[in-house]
Amino acid sequence: MPIIETHDLRKVFRSLVRRPGMAGTLRTLFSREYEDKIAVEGVTMSMEAGELVGYIGPNGAGKSTTIKMLTGILVPTSGVVRVDGLVPYEQRKRNARNIGVVFGQRSQLYWDLPLIESFELLRAIYGIPAARYRANLDHFTAMLDMGEFLRTPVRQLSLGQRMRGDFAAAMLHDPRVVFLDEPTIGLDVVAKEAIREFIARVNAERGTTFILTTHDLADVERLCRRIVLIDRGTLVYDGEIDALRDRYGTHRTLVVTLCEPDPVAAVAVDGAEVESHEGEVWRLRFDRRAVSAEVLIRRVADRYCVSDLSIEEPELESIIRHIYLEGYSEAMAPA
Repeated sequence: MPIIETHDLRKVFRSLVRRPGMAGTLRTLFSREYEDKIAVEGVTMSMEAGELVGYIGPNGAGKSTTIKMLTGILVPTSGVVRVDGLVPYEQRKRNARNIGVVFGQRSQLYWDLPLIESFELLRAIYGIPAARYRANLDHFTAMLDMGEFLRTPVRQLSLGQRMRGDFAAAMLHDPRVVFLDEPTIGLDVVAKEAIREFIARVNAERGTTFILTTHDLADVERLCRRIVLIDRGTLVYDGEIDALRDRYGTHRTLVVTLCEPDPVAAVAVDGAEVESHEGEVWRLRFDRRAVSAEVLIRRVADRYCVSDLSIEEPELESIIRHIYLEGYSEAMAPA
């Protein structure tokens, strides 16, 4: 049984149409008009326990609305949603005990209290047994290297330290599902990598299901095998990242390093075009549908003295950007 399941999930926000001026105000009082805005339209998906899924899309695509329905904050207009067998908006307390949430721009920690006291309050709220709480706290303190600032007020923590505290706070009660909304926003490279390692390790060791919502596709590439892409409230793609690359990333890059004693004015081979070059390093762009990498490598090796070769796959960011800009109907046409 999937741990997360939605079927034809839909959310419509209705707002009152307000007209300008006094006449418009009076007209609104006696004759009300409403405007419907569709935030999520017919989203059907399922996730198995232990999956780590990237849920991505442009601003206003419906990501946050979906997450709020999964956490029980919003009631769907229509459709079915279940998280670990529960209907979130009907069984909010039970659902809250099964999930954890980390928001990059919001914190569940208490601003004026030392970090350890925020953890103690959360222990009381969730009713975590003392032995389980102590074991989890010790484990996460070691994993996230929080020992030096456990007794520091949250307001005095750096952004990286606060985010580590938020991750520990979300995991103290052993949630089966954790929702991550921009968890590495604003972090430096070192802090980002520490958070990514923590997510991957918890997912592997504890089998925790993670749903990652982010605009930093490096997070998605580093952590997720599967992505769910939403645009204008509609599900666009649901599958593995490698399959998305294979189907829609039509162009690859062959990076060729020529032998130093054999300088050439230009590298020219059938089936590829020069993307750029610097010194002995030439970057050749080719369409995988027209020519295979093996054939292209053979052509280059037959004509030039080569000291090194490598293949660069298309960046996930460029594929997603194309889908955003061109629209899913065109971008998702079969290759």
